[in-house]
Amino acid sequence: MTSAAFAHVGVVCKDPIRLEKFYTMHFGFTRARVFAPGPDQVVIIRSENLALELFKATAERPDKVPAEAGPMYPCWRHVCFVVDDLEAKLRELGNEVTITLGPLDMSQFVPGMKVVWVADPEGNIIELNQGYVDEPHPPAV
Repeated sequence: MTSAAFAHVGVVCKDPIRLEKFYTMHFGFTRARVFAPGPDQVVIIRSENLALELFKATAERPDKVPAEAGPMYPCWRHVCFVVDDLEAKLRELGNEVTITLGPLDMSQFVPGMKVVWVADPEGNIIELNQGYVDEPHPPAV
């Protein structure tokens, strides 16, 4: 099989600069590349092995802004960040986000796990997760 490595998730934004500043301030992203500098620039921002490619929107959203944990139709549902202190991260984000679901105690799935879903300044859903760990021996497909 030919190898494939994760590169980025493309995000179409009303205000790419605002979104870039939001993810830079709250999630440690930095600029990795700028294509065509200027008002229609495309910017890739990176935090460790997660990268977002930010495009300027050229059309209006055809459906309503996602709610709760994200849409339930076939699509990318949300982006998740594991945080060490969920309440502290929510305080840090302040009024820059809207809570769409939670916080929820998910200890029945992973001991000590707490989760909240928020909408970023463009309405994209972000999961903030405290306590997630991979299962040591998940069942085979």
